[in-house]
Amino acid sequence: MKKLVYDLLPPGVCSLLNPAAIYANNEISLGDVEIYGFDYDYTLAQYSNLLHSMIFNTARDILIEQFKYPEGLGKYDYIPGFAIRGLHYDVQKVSCTKFSLLGFAFWVCFFFFFSLTIFLFNTSPSFFAFQGPSLKQFMDIFSLPEMTLLSSVIDYFITHGIEFDQVHLYKDISDAIRDVHVKGVMYKWIEKDMEQYILHGDEIYAVLNRLVNHKKKLFLITNSPFSFVDKGMKHMVGKNWRDLFDMVIVQADKPNFFTDRRKPFRKLDDNGSLQWDKINQLEKGKIYKEGNLFDFLRLTGWRGSKVLYFGDHLYSDLADLMLRHGWRTGAIVPELETEIRIINTEQYMHSLTWQQALTGLLERMQMYQDAESKQVLLEWMKERQEIRSLTKNLFNPQFGSIFRTFHNPTYFSRRLVRFSDIYMASISCLLNYDVNFTFYPRRTPLQHEAPLWMDQLCTGCMKTPFLEEMVHIR
Repeated sequence: MKKLVYDLLPPGVCSLLNPAAIYANNEISLGDVEIYGFDYDYTLAQYSNLLHSMIFNTARDILIEQFKYPEGLGKYDYIPGFAIRGLHYDVQKVSCTKFSLLGFAFWVCFFFFFSLTIFLFNTSPSFFAFQGPSLKQFMDIFSLPEMTLLSSVIDYFITHGIEFDQVHLYKDISDAIRDVHVKGVMYKWIEKDMEQYILHGDEIYAVLNRLVNHKKKLFLITNSPFSFVDKGMKHMVGKNWRDLFDMVIVQADKPNFFTDRRKPFRKLDDNGSLQWDKINQLEKGKIYKEGNLFDFLRLTGWRGSKVLYFGDHLYSDLADLMLRHGWRTGAIVPELETEIRIINTEQYMHSLTWQQALTGLLERMQMYQDAESKQVLLEWMKERQEIRSLTKNLFNPQFGSIFRTFHNPTYFSRRLVRFSDIYMASISCLLNYDVNFTFYPRRTPLQHEAPLWMDQLCTGCMKTPFLEEMVHIR
């Protein structure tokens, strides 16, 4: 069976998926989209991993210097690729102190917290609703250094036999991370060395310029301050970047911007100073602060499916727009590029196909109840578990893929499907498609439907555009 499975893999299968492709959850035609909206951080501006190291180190030092945590925490450094988005931390219910005598490595403790809540959440969605606010979900890309710092502090306390209160511990770490953002420290790092922190700047200009040339309207809604956005956009797009946008809204306070009607728009002058005049219209090329979506809709008339908004945060950027206001939404998921490159490897393809075949053998073997058959069944179950672990570890040794927990989609993946019409690794993926391109979601078989493999290959994976097929569009 193993030989048969390997022989059935078609030539070129390991380069099947294109990391620069756009993937659809719902059918959407770009030809129907007249207005494009964007978030700024991790949507227009993609940041290097160095930023996460800086956030981690600064928050760690705040804990030591201001919150008077043990100086021994200074030995911990940020570990790129340690945590993944979509993990959950039970602030109140899970106790770490019982592990103190075991001297677990910090990733083991971290794995216990997050894998436990992920497992429960994926298999029983009511678990999250029942527990309420004690479960903290990390959906933001900026939460990666926070998760790593949390695990580092817990490891230090466990290793040194220090008892701690989880609620206060989490609050201290959350406050330290927040200070890095709120006090503007992060902005200063990026502004000082944009070449080192900002990625894909030239491609962002190409995307925006192309849309404007095709008579599309553009707007920007971001929580970041104007001076920071202005410097970043000048670096990526040029000094006249504001000419591309019909509207720019800064310090919007998302997600409250989408739900709270109380904050009015305020105009900023060319120097960034706040004006207090009543806003009766939103003018092209002007900068506005705060405001709310309801006034935005009233003043622009931009409603429904003719608007497509891109963001990286499934809740803060996309959920309300799709569920309440009928906008089309695009999720920016930088992790997608790395995960697809792993999926395209021969090791992953062979492991996954053999795992599926072995699972089928296990199902059929259960009808035999003699001792020899039962022994074979146990050996196959062990082999299947080893393959599942191997496949998971290809993505992340601690937590696996951001999109899948073994055969189940993760909670992050489910929210991605629910709140985004399309998703991609970066905004630059738009350059690979015509401005009138229509995206069609794949038909994937339900559990009770037959796995029509030829149908899946012909109308599913194989329809994903290859890089060479996209060249003429660029």
